[in-house]
Amino acid sequence: MPTLTQLILYPIKSCAGMPVPAATLLDAGLSAQGVHDREWMVVLEDGQFLTQREYPRMALIRPRPDGDSLHVSMPGQPDIKLPLAWSGTETPRRVRVWDDLVDAADCGEAAAAWFSAALGTACRLVRFRRDIHRPTSVKWTGGVASQTRFADGYPLLLIGQASLDDLNVRLRGAGRAPLPMDRFRPNLVVDGLEAFEEDYLEALHDADLAIRPVKPCARCPIPSIDQATAIPGPDPLDILQTYRANARMEGAVCIGMNCIVVRGAGTELRVGQVLDAELAF
Repeated sequence: MPTLTQLILYPIKSCAGMPVPAATLLDAGLSAQGVHDREWMVVLEDGQFLTQREYPRMALIRPRPDGDSLHVSMPGQPDIKLPLAWSGTETPRRVRVWDDLVDAADCGEAAAAWFSAALGTACRLVRFRRDIHRPTSVKWTGGVASQTRFADGYPLLLIGQASLDDLNVRLRGAGRAPLPMDRFRPNLVVDGLEAFEEDYLEALHDADLAIRPVKPCARCPIPSIDQATAIPGPDPLDILQTYRANARMEGAVCIGMNCIVVRGAGTELRVGQVLDAELAF
């Protein structure tokens, strides 16, 4: 039976992940230790979001909750602490995530200076506001409403361990090194499925919750970036292209499934938890 083997949050979009032993499942994504997944985001002065696609060094920015602060560190930079509490005086800033315009809260000049120095470009840090609802597209959900914060499109990304294992067999066969799971930046990693069986799930569920995979995750060059060093290496997309081009996604190379929460918001997920898999056919 499917077993959760990893739970990962990304407090700051496109920065280092935060593995946790347990997390609260919310409609807009995972929450743990006082922070939410993709609750913060780095943007240019015009509000355009930044990712490792353009700035691989973002992989080295490590956010971690520390008491009443978000402690952010990066090699070669002094650490910075951001308050977790809302003051009520935050400056509003409209930002863009792909085609969505979102009203966010600017995190101030000290944070802007820190991230600008870290990335070598003028930028700012923003936070997802508590009073904002960012709906996901219902094109892939069968009309079911959902929401997310600063994630690309949906609140959760699921990958089966067997899917990565399958890719790594092919990489080794081509004389290349295997890749760790962190290259694909999932929220949920599940063991006990066949390779790419997550593509065909109606839901992962138990008596308290149900998570529905809705849209294949089209891949960009980020899996080529070593998350420990921020150094790009060989891109696995050439291998994936030979067997993971998805006609439903206009030929895009896909691995992993974007998911929504259809039941059980507010319940706890934990590493080692066993879930039932319901196939969509």
